[in-house]
Amino acid sequence: MAAAKKAVLGPLVGAVDQGTSSTRFLVFNSKTAELLSHHQVEIKQEFPREGWVEQDPKEILQSVYECIEKTCEKLGQLNIDISNIKAIGVSNQRETTVVWDKLTGEPLYNAVAAPVSPVSPGPSDPVAVVPSGSSVPAAGTSSVWLDLRTQSTVENLSKRIPGNNNFVKSKTGLPLSTYFSAVKLRWLLDNVRKVQRAVEEDRALFGTIDSWLIWSLTGGANGGVHCTDVTNASRTMLFNIHSLEWDKELCEFFEIPMKILPNVRSSSEIYGLMKISHSLKAGALEGVPISGCLGDQSAALVGQMCFQDGQAKNTYGTGCFLLCNTGRKCVFSEHGLLTTVAYKLGRDKPVYYALEGSVAIAGAVIRWLRDNLGIIQTSEEIEKLAKEVGTSYGCYFVPAFSGLYAPYWEPSARGIICGLTQFTNKCHIAFAALEAVCFQTREILDAMNRDCGIPLSHLQVDGGMTNNKILMQLQADILYIPVVKPSMPETTALGAAMAAGAAEGVGVWSLEPEDLSAVTMERFEPQINAEESEIRYSTWKKAVMKSVGWVTTQSSESGIP
Repeated sequence: MAAAKKAVLGPLVGAVDQGTSSTRFLVFNSKTAELLSHHQVEIKQEFPREGWVEQDPKEILQSVYECIEKTCEKLGQLNIDISNIKAIGVSNQRETTVVWDKLTGEPLYNAVAAPVSPVSPGPSDPVAVVPSGSSVPAAGTSSVWLDLRTQSTVENLSKRIPGNNNFVKSKTGLPLSTYFSAVKLRWLLDNVRKVQRAVEEDRALFGTIDSWLIWSLTGGANGGVHCTDVTNASRTMLFNIHSLEWDKELCEFFEIPMKILPNVRSSSEIYGLMKISHSLKAGALEGVPISGCLGDQSAALVGQMCFQDGQAKNTYGTGCFLLCNTGRKCVFSEHGLLTTVAYKLGRDKPVYYALEGSVAIAGAVIRWLRDNLGIIQTSEEIEKLAKEVGTSYGCYFVPAFSGLYAPYWEPSARGIICGLTQFTNKCHIAFAALEAVCFQTREILDAMNRDCGIPLSHLQVDGGMTNNKILMQLQADILYIPVVKPSMPETTALGAAMAAGAAEGVGVWSLEPEDLSAVTMERFEPQINAEESEIRYSTWKKAVMKSVGWVTTQSSESGIP
Protein backbone atom coordinates (compact mmCIF):
# COMPACT_ATOMS: atom_id res chain seq x y z
CA MET A 1 0.00 0.00 0.00
CA ALA A 2 1.41 3.40 -0.97
CA ALA A 3 2.39 5.77 1.85
CA ALA A 4 -0.05 8.59 2.53
CA LYS A 5 0.86 11.71 0.60
CA LYS A 6 2.06 14.66 2.67
CA ALA A 7 -0.32 17.61 2.71
CA VAL A 8 0.91 20.58 0.65
CA LEU A 9 0.65 23.86 2.53
CA GLY A 10 2.31 27.24 2.53
CA PRO A 11 5.42 27.69 4.69
CA LEU A 12 4.71 26.95 8.37
CA VAL A 13 5.77 28.91 11.46
CA GLY A 14 5.88 27.63 15.02
CA ALA A 15 5.35 29.60 18.23
CA VAL A 16 6.36 28.80 21.79
CA ASP A 17 3.80 30.38 24.13
CA GLN A 18 5.24 30.12 27.65
CA GLY A 19 2.87 31.35 30.36
CA THR A 20 2.61 31.27 34.13
CA SER A 21 0.48 28.12 34.24
CA SER A 22 1.33 26.29 31.02
CA THR A 23 3.58 26.00 27.98
CA ARG A 24 2.29 25.51 24.45
CA PHE A 25 3.76 25.05 20.99
CA LEU A 26 1.53 26.02 18.08
CA VAL A 27 2.10 25.76 14.33
CA PHE A 28 0.45 28.13 11.85
CA ASN A 29 0.17 28.29 8.06
CA SER A 30 1.98 31.55 7.27
CA LYS A 31 -0.20 32.25 4.22
CA THR A 32 -3.55 32.11 6.01
CA ALA A 33 -2.75 32.29 9.77
CA GLU A 34 -4.64 29.00 10.17
CA LEU A 35 -3.71 27.07 13.32
CA LEU A 36 -2.73 23.56 12.20
CA SER A 37 -1.79 21.86 15.47
CA HIS A 38 -0.64 22.50 19.01
CA HIS A 39 0.24 20.83 22.30
CA GLN A 40 0.02 22.12 25.87
CA VAL A 41 1.78 21.10 29.09
CA GLU A 42 0.85 22.42 32.53
CA ILE A 43 3.57 24.08 34.64
CA LYS A 44 3.82 23.82 38.41
CA GLN A 45 4.16 26.86 40.62
CA GLU A 46 6.04 26.61 43.90
CA PHE A 47 5.21 28.63 47.01
CA PRO A 48 8.19 28.24 49.36
CA ARG A 49 6.82 30.95 51.66
CA GLU A 50 3.76 33.17 51.82
CA GLY A 51 3.95 35.81 49.10
CA TRP A 52 6.67 33.95 47.18
CA VAL A 53 6.02 32.32 43.80
CA GLU A 54 8.71 30.37 41.99
CA GLN A 55 8.96 28.03 39.01
CA ASP A 56 11.61 25.53 37.98
CA PRO A 57 13.44 26.86 34.87
CA LYS A 58 14.42 23.31 33.86
CA GLU A 59 10.79 22.17 34.05
CA ILE A 60 9.82 25.14 31.86
CA LEU A 61 12.50 24.24 29.30
CA GLN A 62 11.56 20.55 29.36
CA SER A 63 7.92 21.50 28.80
CA VAL A 64 8.94 23.44 25.68
CA TYR A 65 10.78 20.42 24.27
CA GLU A 66 7.81 18.17 25.07
CA CYS A 67 5.34 20.54 23.41
CA ILE A 68 7.50 20.79 20.29
CA GLU A 69 7.88 17.01 20.09
CA LYS A 70 4.17 16.27 20.60
CA THR A 71 3.07 18.95 18.13
CA CYS A 72 5.45 17.54 15.51
CA GLU A 73 3.97 14.08 16.11
CA LYS A 74 0.45 15.45 15.64
CA LEU A 75 1.49 17.17 12.41
CA GLY A 76 2.92 13.85 11.19
CA GLN A 77 -0.44 12.18 11.89
CA LEU A 78 -2.05 14.88 9.72
CA ASN A 79 0.48 14.10 6.95
CA ILE A 80 1.96 17.58 7.31
CA ASP A 81 5.69 17.71 6.62
CA ILE A 82 7.44 19.32 9.61
CA SER A 83 10.40 20.24 7.41
CA ASN A 84 8.11 22.99 6.16
CA ILE A 85 8.42 24.78 9.52
CA LYS A 86 10.61 27.71 8.50
CA ALA A 87 10.82 29.74 11.73
CA ILE A 88 9.95 29.72 15.42
CA GLY A 89 8.78 32.63 17.58
CA VAL A 90 8.71 32.94 21.36
CA SER A 91 6.07 34.63 23.50
CA ASN A 92 6.47 34.56 27.25
CA GLN A 93 5.27 35.59 30.69
CA ARG A 94 6.99 38.90 31.38
CA GLU A 95 9.10 40.03 34.36
CA THR A 96 9.80 36.49 35.68
CA THR A 97 13.51 36.39 36.51
CA VAL A 98 16.07 33.63 35.90
CA VAL A 99 19.81 33.51 36.67
CA TRP A 100 21.85 30.58 35.38
CA ASP A 101 25.42 29.31 34.99
CA LYS A 102 26.67 29.88 31.46
CA LEU A 103 29.28 27.09 31.75
CA THR A 104 26.96 24.32 32.94
CA GLY A 105 23.57 25.59 31.78
CA GLU A 106 22.19 24.98 35.28
CA PRO A 107 19.82 27.52 36.87
CA LEU A 108 21.30 29.00 40.04
CA TYR A 109 17.89 29.44 41.65
CA ASN A 110 14.27 28.95 40.72
CA ALA A 111 12.64 31.44 38.36
CA VAL A 112 11.23 34.22 40.55
CA ALA A 113 7.73 35.01 39.34
CA ALA A 114 5.30 37.79 40.23
CA PRO A 115 2.87 36.33 42.76
CA VAL A 116 -0.84 36.79 42.29
CA SER A 117 -3.78 36.39 44.62
CA PRO A 118 -6.71 36.04 42.21
CA VAL A 119 -9.48 37.29 44.50
CA SER A 120 -8.46 38.99 47.70
CA PRO A 121 -5.62 38.94 50.22
CA GLY A 122 -6.38 38.53 53.88
CA PRO A 123 -7.43 41.54 55.95
CA SER A 124 -3.93 42.15 57.26
CA ASP A 125 -2.21 41.87 53.86
CA PRO A 126 -1.11 44.98 51.98
CA VAL A 127 -3.13 46.02 48.95
CA ALA A 128 0.07 46.33 46.94
CA VAL A 129 3.74 46.59 47.65
CA VAL A 130 4.90 50.13 47.02
CA PRO A 131 7.90 52.25 47.95
CA SER A 132 7.62 54.26 51.12
CA GLY A 133 6.06 57.64 50.49
CA SER A 134 4.60 56.59 47.15
CA SER A 135 1.02 57.68 46.67
CA VAL A 136 -0.08 54.82 44.41
CA PRO A 137 0.50 51.09 44.25
CA ALA A 138 2.28 49.58 41.30
CA ALA A 139 0.37 50.00 38.08
CA GLY A 140 -0.11 47.29 35.53
CA THR A 141 -1.13 44.52 37.90
CA SER A 142 -3.42 41.82 36.55
CA SER A 143 -4.76 41.17 40.03
CA VAL A 144 -3.35 41.65 43.54
CA TRP A 145 0.37 41.29 42.84
CA LEU A 146 2.52 40.95 45.92
CA ASP A 147 6.14 39.94 46.31
CA LEU A 148 6.76 39.90 50.01
CA ARG A 149 10.38 38.81 49.63
CA THR A 150 11.29 41.97 47.69
CA GLN A 151 9.17 44.48 49.60
CA SER A 152 12.09 45.46 51.84
CA THR A 153 14.35 45.70 48.75
CA VAL A 154 12.02 48.30 47.24
CA GLU A 155 11.71 50.18 50.52
CA ASN A 156 15.51 50.34 50.86
CA LEU A 157 15.89 51.51 47.27
CA SER A 158 13.23 54.17 47.74
CA LYS A 159 15.24 55.73 50.57
CA ARG A 160 18.49 55.98 48.63
CA ILE A 161 17.67 58.75 46.20
CA PRO A 162 14.99 61.40 46.82
CA GLY A 163 12.46 61.29 44.03
CA ASN A 164 13.94 58.06 42.65
CA ASN A 165 10.52 56.85 41.50
CA ASN A 166 10.50 59.65 38.90
CA PHE A 167 14.13 58.90 38.13
CA VAL A 168 13.15 55.32 37.32
CA LYS A 169 9.86 56.13 35.60
CA SER A 170 11.28 58.83 33.32
CA LYS A 171 13.73 56.31 31.85
CA THR A 172 11.64 53.12 31.93
CA GLY A 173 7.98 54.16 31.90
CA LEU A 174 7.57 52.03 35.04
CA PRO A 175 7.10 52.88 38.72
CA LEU A 176 9.59 51.49 41.23
CA SER A 177 7.87 48.24 42.18
CA THR A 178 8.46 44.62 43.18
CA TYR A 179 6.52 43.64 40.04
CA PHE A 180 9.44 44.17 37.64
CA SER A 181 12.61 42.13 37.13
CA ALA A 182 15.28 44.49 38.53
CA VAL A 183 14.05 44.16 42.12
CA LYS A 184 13.82 40.36 41.85
CA LEU A 185 17.36 40.25 40.48
CA ARG A 186 18.59 42.53 43.25
CA TRP A 187 17.03 40.14 45.80
CA LEU A 188 18.78 37.15 44.21
CA LEU A 189 22.11 38.99 44.29
CA ASP A 190 21.59 39.87 47.95
CA ASN A 191 20.29 36.56 49.23
CA VAL A 192 21.44 33.60 47.11
CA ARG A 193 25.07 32.62 47.61
CA LYS A 194 25.22 30.52 44.41
CA VAL A 195 24.19 33.58 42.42
CA GLN A 196 26.71 35.81 44.21
CA ARG A 197 29.55 33.35 43.59
CA ALA A 198 28.67 32.89 39.92
CA VAL A 199 28.67 36.67 39.39
CA GLU A 200 32.06 36.95 41.13
CA GLU A 201 33.45 34.18 38.91
CA ASP A 202 31.91 35.62 35.72
CA ARG A 203 29.68 32.56 35.21
CA ALA A 204 26.25 34.16 35.75
CA LEU A 205 23.73 35.12 33.08
CA PHE A 206 20.43 36.89 33.77
CA GLY A 207 17.32 36.86 31.68
CA THR A 208 13.56 36.82 31.59
CA ILE A 209 11.95 33.56 30.41
CA ASP A 210 12.47 34.41 26.73
CA SER A 211 16.23 34.79 27.28
CA TRP A 212 16.48 31.49 29.17
CA LEU A 213 14.57 29.65 26.44
CA ILE A 214 16.38 31.18 23.46
CA TRP A 215 19.80 30.59 25.08
CA SER A 216 18.88 26.98 25.83
CA LEU A 217 17.23 26.22 22.47
CA THR A 218 20.18 27.65 20.50
CA GLY A 219 22.77 25.46 22.22
CA GLY A 220 22.89 26.52 25.85
CA ALA A 221 26.40 26.09 27.29
CA ASN A 222 27.55 25.08 23.78
CA GLY A 223 27.21 28.43 22.07
CA GLY A 224 23.69 29.47 23.10
CA VAL A 225 22.63 33.01 22.17
CA HIS A 226 22.10 35.27 25.20
CA CYS A 227 19.56 37.84 24.08
CA THR A 228 16.16 39.37 24.73
CA ASP A 229 13.89 41.64 22.73
CA VAL A 230 12.93 45.25 23.38
CA THR A 231 9.48 44.39 24.75
CA ASN A 232 10.80 42.06 27.43
CA ALA A 233 13.74 44.34 28.20
CA SER A 234 11.30 47.21 28.76
CA ARG A 235 9.75 45.28 31.69
CA THR A 236 12.99 44.85 33.66
CA MET A 237 13.27 48.42 35.04
CA LEU A 238 16.88 48.44 33.75
CA PHE A 239 16.13 49.40 30.13
CA ASN A 240 15.98 52.93 28.78
CA ILE A 241 12.94 52.97 26.51
CA HIS A 242 14.19 56.13 24.74
CA SER A 243 17.71 55.01 23.82
CA LEU A 244 16.65 51.31 23.60
CA GLU A 245 19.70 50.27 25.61
CA TRP A 246 20.47 49.02 29.10
CA ASP A 247 20.78 52.16 31.19
CA LYS A 248 24.09 52.57 33.03
CA GLU A 249 22.58 54.85 35.71
CA LEU A 250 19.73 52.43 36.39
CA CYS A 251 22.14 49.50 36.65
CA GLU A 252 24.23 51.51 39.11
CA PHE A 253 21.12 52.47 41.09
CA PHE A 254 20.04 48.83 41.42
CA GLU A 255 23.70 47.70 41.67
CA ILE A 256 23.28 45.22 38.81
CA PRO A 257 26.45 44.20 36.93
CA MET A 258 25.80 44.93 33.25
CA LYS A 259 27.92 41.96 32.14
CA ILE A 260 25.16 39.52 33.16
CA LEU A 261 22.47 41.21 31.03
CA PRO A 262 21.38 39.78 27.66
CA ASN A 263 21.92 41.56 24.35
CA VAL A 264 18.81 43.52 23.37
CA ARG A 265 17.50 42.78 19.88
CA SER A 266 14.42 43.69 17.89
CA SER A 267 11.26 41.59 18.15
CA SER A 268 11.70 40.18 14.63
CA GLU A 269 15.14 38.99 13.49
CA ILE A 270 17.09 35.74 13.44
CA TYR A 271 18.61 35.29 16.93
CA GLY A 272 20.03 31.82 16.35
CA LEU A 273 19.20 28.32 15.10
CA MET A 274 17.53 25.48 16.96
CA LYS A 275 20.03 22.91 18.24
CA ILE A 276 19.22 19.26 18.84
CA SER A 277 17.97 18.26 22.29
CA HIS A 278 19.45 15.03 23.60
CA SER A 279 16.68 14.71 26.19
CA LEU A 280 13.85 14.50 23.64
CA LYS A 281 13.31 14.01 19.93
CA ALA A 282 12.66 17.73 19.44
CA GLY A 283 15.83 17.81 17.37
CA ALA A 284 13.46 17.27 14.44
CA LEU A 285 13.50 21.07 14.13
CA GLU A 286 17.28 21.39 14.33
CA GLY A 287 18.54 24.27 12.23
CA VAL A 288 15.20 26.13 12.17
CA PRO A 289 15.77 29.82 12.97
CA ILE A 290 14.33 31.33 16.14
CA SER A 291 13.40 34.71 14.75
CA GLY A 292 10.57 36.25 16.77
CA CYS A 293 10.34 37.28 20.40
CA LEU A 294 7.66 39.29 22.21
CA GLY A 295 6.39 39.59 25.77
CA ASP A 296 2.91 38.08 25.94
CA GLN A 297 0.88 41.31 25.93
CA SER A 298 2.91 42.77 23.07
CA ALA A 299 2.50 39.51 21.18
CA ALA A 300 -1.28 39.78 21.56
CA LEU A 301 -1.15 43.38 20.27
CA VAL A 302 0.74 42.18 17.17
CA GLY A 303 -1.53 39.14 16.78
CA GLN A 304 -4.51 41.52 16.79
CA MET A 305 -2.80 43.59 14.05
CA CYS A 306 -2.91 46.74 16.22
CA PHE A 307 -0.28 48.52 14.11
CA GLN A 308 -1.86 51.99 13.99
CA ASP A 309 -1.82 54.84 16.52
CA GLY A 310 -4.82 54.55 18.81
CA GLN A 311 -5.57 50.88 18.13
CA ALA A 312 -6.06 48.93 21.33
CA LYS A 313 -6.64 45.38 22.49
CA ASN A 314 -8.02 44.03 25.74
CA THR A 315 -7.19 40.53 26.99
CA TYR A 316 -9.86 39.20 29.36
CA GLY A 317 -8.53 36.75 31.95
CA THR A 318 -8.31 36.72 35.75
CA GLY A 319 -7.83 40.44 35.25
CA CYS A 320 -7.75 42.42 32.00
CA PHE A 321 -4.66 43.70 30.20
CA LEU A 322 -5.27 46.69 27.94
CA LEU A 323 -2.61 47.93 25.53
CA CYS A 324 -3.05 50.95 23.29
CA ASN A 325 -0.57 51.60 20.48
CA THR A 326 0.72 55.18 20.81
CA GLY A 327 2.90 55.00 17.69
CA ARG A 328 6.51 56.13 17.71
CA LYS A 329 6.10 58.47 20.67
CA CYS A 330 6.36 57.67 24.37
CA VAL A 331 3.22 58.85 26.15
CA PHE A 332 3.61 59.18 29.90
CA SER A 333 0.40 58.67 31.83
CA GLU A 334 -1.15 61.07 34.32
CA HIS A 335 -3.60 58.35 35.37
CA GLY A 336 -1.49 55.50 36.70
CA LEU A 337 -0.94 53.66 33.40
CA LEU A 338 2.40 52.22 32.29
CA THR A 339 4.44 53.33 29.30
CA THR A 340 6.01 50.35 27.57
CA VAL A 341 7.59 49.20 24.31
CA ALA A 342 4.90 47.69 22.07
CA TYR A 343 7.20 46.11 19.44
CA LYS A 344 10.08 46.68 17.04
CA LEU A 345 9.52 44.41 14.06
CA GLY A 346 13.02 44.34 12.58
CA ARG A 347 16.52 45.61 13.26
CA ASP A 348 16.05 48.58 10.96
CA LYS A 349 12.37 49.12 11.73
CA PRO A 350 11.11 51.85 14.09
CA VAL A 351 10.13 51.13 17.67
CA TYR A 352 6.46 51.51 18.62
CA TYR A 353 5.26 52.30 22.12
CA ALA A 354 2.09 51.55 24.07
CA LEU A 355 0.16 52.63 27.13
CA GLU A 356 -0.73 49.68 29.32
CA GLY A 357 -3.41 49.48 31.97
CA SER A 358 -5.17 46.69 33.74
CA VAL A 359 -8.38 45.73 35.44
CA ALA A 360 -7.48 43.92 38.64
CA ILE A 361 -10.64 41.84 38.98
CA ALA A 362 -12.29 40.47 35.82
CA GLY A 363 -12.62 36.68 35.56
CA ALA A 364 -11.79 36.62 39.27
CA VAL A 365 -15.20 38.11 40.09
CA ILE A 366 -16.88 35.18 38.32
CA ARG A 367 -14.77 32.74 40.34
CA TRP A 368 -15.77 34.64 43.50
CA LEU A 369 -19.45 34.16 42.66
CA ARG A 370 -18.73 30.46 42.13
CA ASP A 371 -16.38 29.71 45.03
CA ASN A 372 -17.46 32.19 47.71
CA LEU A 373 -21.20 32.62 47.10
CA GLY A 374 -21.94 29.36 45.29
CA ILE A 375 -24.53 30.91 42.98
CA ILE A 376 -22.95 29.16 39.98
CA GLN A 377 -21.28 25.76 39.72
CA THR A 378 -19.06 26.56 36.73
CA SER A 379 -17.78 29.84 35.34
CA GLU A 380 -19.69 29.21 32.09
CA GLU A 381 -23.03 29.33 33.94
CA ILE A 382 -22.69 33.08 34.46
CA GLU A 383 -23.83 33.76 30.88
CA LYS A 384 -26.94 31.59 31.31
CA LEU A 385 -27.93 33.37 34.54
CA ALA A 386 -27.36 36.83 33.05
CA LYS A 387 -29.34 35.88 29.93
CA GLU A 388 -32.40 34.95 32.01
CA VAL A 389 -32.92 38.57 33.07
CA GLY A 390 -31.05 40.64 30.48
CA THR A 391 -30.55 43.45 33.00
CA SER A 392 -29.10 44.11 36.44
CA TYR A 393 -32.38 45.84 37.40
CA GLY A 394 -30.47 48.77 38.89
CA CYS A 395 -28.02 46.55 40.80
CA TYR A 396 -24.31 47.54 40.64
CA PHE A 397 -21.39 45.38 41.75
CA VAL A 398 -18.03 47.06 42.46
CA PRO A 399 -15.49 44.22 43.00
CA ALA A 400 -12.95 46.31 44.93
CA PHE A 401 -11.99 43.27 46.99
CA SER A 402 -8.62 44.77 47.87
CA GLY A 403 -9.00 48.41 46.96
CA LEU A 404 -9.46 50.31 43.71
CA TYR A 405 -6.63 50.32 41.17
CA ALA A 406 -6.25 52.55 38.08
CA PRO A 407 -7.51 55.17 37.61
CA TYR A 408 -8.57 55.66 41.28
CA TRP A 409 -5.68 54.18 43.31
CA GLU A 410 -7.83 54.05 46.43
CA PRO A 411 -6.70 51.36 48.91
CA SER A 412 -9.51 52.24 51.36
CA ALA A 413 -12.18 50.91 48.99
CA ARG A 414 -13.83 47.51 49.39
CA GLY A 415 -16.27 45.56 47.26
CA ILE A 416 -19.95 46.48 47.37
CA ILE A 417 -23.20 45.37 45.74
CA CYS A 418 -25.69 48.23 45.80
CA GLY A 419 -29.05 49.21 44.34
CA LEU A 420 -30.67 46.05 45.75
CA THR A 421 -34.44 45.69 46.01
CA GLN A 422 -36.71 42.84 47.11
CA PHE A 423 -36.94 41.91 43.44
CA THR A 424 -33.17 41.45 43.03
CA ASN A 425 -32.04 37.84 42.59
CA LYS A 426 -28.87 35.95 41.73
CA CYS A 427 -29.44 36.49 38.00
CA HIS A 428 -29.33 40.28 38.46
CA ILE A 429 -26.13 39.96 40.53
CA ALA A 430 -24.60 37.77 37.80
CA PHE A 431 -25.50 40.40 35.19
CA ALA A 432 -24.05 43.16 37.41
CA ALA A 433 -20.79 41.18 37.75
CA LEU A 434 -20.40 41.07 33.95
CA GLU A 435 -21.22 44.78 33.74
CA ALA A 436 -18.52 45.46 36.35
CA VAL A 437 -15.85 44.00 34.05
CA CYS A 438 -17.08 46.27 31.25
CA PHE A 439 -17.32 49.41 33.37
CA GLN A 440 -13.77 48.89 34.69
CA THR A 441 -12.52 48.43 31.12
CA ARG A 442 -14.17 51.71 30.12
CA GLU A 443 -12.45 53.52 32.99
CA ILE A 444 -9.03 52.34 31.79
CA LEU A 445 -9.82 53.23 28.18
CA ASP A 446 -11.07 56.67 29.23
CA ALA A 447 -7.76 57.17 31.06
CA MET A 448 -5.89 56.11 27.92
CA ASN A 449 -7.91 58.54 25.82
CA ARG A 450 -7.10 61.37 28.23
CA ASP A 451 -3.40 60.48 28.21
CA CYS A 452 -2.89 60.10 24.46
CA GLY A 453 -5.77 62.17 23.09
CA ILE A 454 -6.76 59.54 20.54
CA PRO A 455 -10.40 58.48 20.98
CA LEU A 456 -10.81 54.77 20.35
CA SER A 457 -12.89 53.84 17.28
CA HIS A 458 -13.26 50.18 18.29
CA LEU A 459 -11.79 47.73 20.81
CA GLN A 460 -10.17 44.45 19.78
CA VAL A 461 -10.56 41.66 22.32
CA ASP A 462 -9.15 38.24 23.16
CA GLY A 463 -8.90 35.90 26.14
CA GLY A 464 -11.12 33.20 27.62
CA MET A 465 -13.95 35.48 28.76
CA THR A 466 -14.60 36.68 25.20
CA ASN A 467 -16.55 33.45 24.57
CA ASN A 468 -19.29 35.06 26.69
CA LYS A 469 -21.46 36.83 24.11
CA ILE A 470 -23.44 38.77 26.73
CA LEU A 471 -20.17 40.15 28.12
CA MET A 472 -19.02 41.22 24.66
CA GLN A 473 -22.35 42.91 23.87
CA LEU A 474 -22.31 44.68 27.24
CA GLN A 475 -18.78 45.87 26.51
CA ALA A 476 -19.88 47.39 23.21
CA ASP A 477 -22.88 49.05 24.88
CA ILE A 478 -20.87 50.47 27.78
CA LEU A 479 -17.97 51.73 25.62
CA TYR A 480 -20.44 52.84 22.94
CA ILE A 481 -18.01 51.66 20.25
CA PRO A 482 -17.82 48.33 18.39
CA VAL A 483 -16.04 45.40 20.02
CA VAL A 484 -14.17 43.16 17.57
CA LYS A 485 -13.26 39.55 18.37
CA PRO A 486 -11.12 37.39 16.07
CA SER A 487 -12.34 33.90 15.22
CA MET A 488 -8.86 32.58 16.00
CA PRO A 489 -8.42 33.01 19.77
CA GLU A 490 -4.68 32.29 19.89
CA THR A 491 -3.63 35.89 19.28
CA THR A 492 -0.59 35.78 21.59
CA ALA A 493 0.99 32.80 19.84
CA LEU A 494 -0.07 34.22 16.47
CA GLY A 495 1.78 37.47 17.23
CA ALA A 496 5.00 35.58 18.03
CA ALA A 497 4.62 33.51 14.85
CA MET A 498 4.01 36.62 12.73
CA ALA A 499 7.16 38.28 14.11
CA ALA A 500 9.20 35.12 13.42
CA GLY A 501 7.86 34.57 9.91
CA ALA A 502 8.30 38.23 8.90
CA ALA A 503 11.96 38.40 10.01
CA GLU A 504 14.63 39.35 7.51
CA GLY A 505 16.18 36.15 6.19
CA VAL A 506 12.93 34.22 6.76
CA GLY A 507 10.38 36.31 4.90
CA VAL A 508 7.50 33.83 4.81
CA TRP A 509 4.90 36.04 6.55
CA SER A 510 3.47 39.32 5.35
CA LEU A 511 2.17 41.65 8.06
CA GLU A 512 -0.66 42.96 5.87
CA PRO A 513 -4.21 42.42 7.22
CA GLU A 514 -5.44 40.91 3.95
CA ASP A 515 -2.95 38.07 4.38
CA LEU A 516 -4.74 36.74 7.47
CA SER A 517 -7.50 35.12 5.43
CA ALA A 518 -8.20 32.37 7.99
CA VAL A 519 -8.94 34.93 10.72
CA THR A 520 -12.47 36.28 10.54
CA MET A 521 -13.88 38.86 12.94
CA GLU A 522 -17.01 38.80 15.05
CA ARG A 523 -18.25 42.34 15.60
CA PHE A 524 -20.47 43.52 18.45
CA GLU A 525 -22.14 46.88 17.77
CA PRO A 526 -23.68 49.03 20.53
CA GLN A 527 -27.39 48.21 20.84
CA ILE A 528 -28.41 50.99 23.21
CA ASN A 529 -28.41 54.74 22.64
CA ALA A 530 -25.58 56.97 23.79
CA GLU A 531 -27.66 58.60 26.52
CA GLU A 532 -28.50 55.27 28.18
CA SER A 533 -24.85 54.22 27.97
CA GLU A 534 -23.78 57.42 29.75
CA ILE A 535 -26.49 57.09 32.43
CA ARG A 536 -25.39 53.55 33.25
CA TYR A 537 -21.74 54.61 33.37
CA SER A 538 -22.42 57.61 35.63
CA THR A 539 -24.44 55.37 37.97
CA TRP A 540 -21.47 52.98 38.07
CA LYS A 541 -19.23 55.88 39.08
CA LYS A 542 -21.67 56.74 41.87
CA ALA A 543 -21.44 53.12 43.07
CA VAL A 544 -17.62 53.31 42.95
CA MET A 545 -17.67 56.37 45.19
CA LYS A 546 -19.85 54.45 47.68
CA SER A 547 -17.12 51.79 47.91
CA VAL A 548 -14.45 54.28 48.96
CA GLY A 549 -13.48 54.86 52.59
CA TRP A 550 -14.58 51.53 54.04
CA VAL A 551 -11.14 50.86 55.50
CA THR A 552 -9.63 53.69 57.52
CA THR A 553 -6.79 51.64 59.04
CA GLN A 554 -5.60 48.07 58.77
CA SER A 555 -6.44 47.53 62.42
CA SER A 556 -10.07 48.58 62.02
CA GLU A 557 -10.58 46.05 59.24
CA SER A 558 -8.99 43.17 61.06
CA GLY A 559 -10.88 43.89 64.29
CA ILE A 560 -7.82 44.91 66.29
CA PRO A 561 -8.75 47.59 68.88
